Amino acid sequence: MVKKRALLSVSDKNGIIEFARSLVELDFEIISTGGTKATLIENGIDVVGVNEITHFPEILEGRVKTLHPHIHGGLLAKRNDQSHKEQLEEHQITPIDLVCVNLYPFQQTIAKPSVTEEEAIENIDIGGPTMLRASAKNFEYVTVVVDSNDYDHIIEELKNDGTTSRETHMKLAAKVFRHTAAYDAHISEYMTKCAMEENPEQLTVTFERHQSLRYGENPHQKATFYRAPLGSDFSIANAHQLHGKELSYNNIHDADAALQIVKEFSEPAAVAVKHMNPCGVAVGKSPFEAFQRAYEADSTSIFGGIVAFNREVDADTAALLHEIFLEIVIAPAFSNEAMDILTAKKNIRLLTVSFDSQPKTEKMLTSVEGGLLVQDLDTFSINDADIKVATKREPTEAEWNSLKLGWNVVKHVKSNAIVLCQDNMTVGVGAGQMNRVGAAKIAIEQAGEKAKSAVMASDAFFPMADTVEAAAKAGVTAIIQPGGSIRDEDSIQKADEYGIAMVFTGVRHFKH
Repeated sequence: MVKKRALLSVSDKNGIIEFARSLVELDFEIISTGGTKATLIENGIDVVGVNEITHFPEILEGRVKTLHPHIHGGLLAKRNDQSHKEQLEEHQITPIDLVCVNLYPFQQTIAKPSVTEEEAIENIDIGGPTMLRASAKNFEYVTVVVDSNDYDHIIEELKNDGTTSRETHMKLAAKVFRHTAAYDAHISEYMTKCAMEENPEQLTVTFERHQSLRYGENPHQKATFYRAPLGSDFSIANAHQLHGKELSYNNIHDADAALQIVKEFSEPAAVAVKHMNPCGVAVGKSPFEAFQRAYEADSTSIFGGIVAFNREVDADTAALLHEIFLEIVIAPAFSNEAMDILTAKKNIRLLTVSFDSQPKTEKMLTSVEGGLLVQDLDTFSINDADIKVATKREPTEAEWNSLKLGWNVVKHVKSNAIVLCQDNMTVGVGAGQMNRVGAAKIAIEQAGEKAKSAVMASDAFFPMADTVEAAAKAGVTAIIQPGGSIRDEDSIQKADEYGIAMVFTGVRHFKH
């Protein structure tokens, strides 16, 4: 009986010794090369070197070792094709029945802060992907393995049936092509950055499955959470969940929105989010004070919401949080006392995020029917703005503080967006309206008496003076907006008429 052949060549040695031993017990001849060969021999496993099959030495510092007809002929031959059989016999090529390969650690290499271009390029695998793709193409006859999590299932099938099923072959082959596609996506992204190409003619991105979700936005929609392999640690995708139920699709969306807002602040801040929009944002001398204000900003909408802090949550703050029904609390850390208080509720999700990690400037990807929109994240801050006081009166120091808070918040509110602020907190939020004065009226109505002496932030310019008119009648004393309308002068004159200070930033913050 002719022995079956298995070719093993892995950079990740996890489980490979046990896998190889099981294959030997099943009467496989093991072919290997390099470090894998050495590891197997050290553990008492008989191995045939690839060079003994090819009758050609490894050359060019190991860059060429498996790229040979005696390897790829054995992988690609169709066993039920008579002409293929005859060619194998003519050239004395033995078929290879199982291939277990994983690739040079390119992703891990480029993740190192000090990686050089030369080091990255040397970790681009050539022979490995070629063997994997050849084997996956010929999946009818070759069992191809790229993931150590599949070792046990393959051995079980081989022991029970003497072979692996066609269904297993197909699944393994599909996994291989996903794996090599992701591998090439990392390489193409790295090389594109090295070449300083900002708008390549083709865009290939890859994500890893992080979590299977119970459902999407609604129970009838299926959903999965994927994360970028080299994404920022400052993200919900890389957050650590300390307590509570699994995150849902909507939880993840809202938690991300809260995190993006709270990162705008250097002073202690608290952000409450409901359905992707902030319902209360505040700063203070401590997380306790910040949350008191954020809660006061909208004590109704915060029910069932998400709260994010940019400071550790202490016991006093946790006691306040415990009194409210919240889905998620996000912070850099929780004190032991805070954990004791908050974990008394078994379902509340507690997440920690690395605020020490500098958020990476990433592209924003938005799917549309049949395509993908790609843009830079909106990282423009008030410190980047060319501030211009357009009115006769300049803002007071207190108004400036509130205007800055409003500008930090309004960029994260669905357009058309208006935010009212006073005393280091939001007091009214008008989100997602079809016209700007409508958004202003919602924010003013929500603020009520607190609109008096508040400031207003608008994500885009005023096309007419009606928004200023509404603000003035509500008692708003200062406005921050981009400016740039052909009717700016109408708004300026209206502001001067009511003694409102109005500031132009020169930059809009639409959020669709």
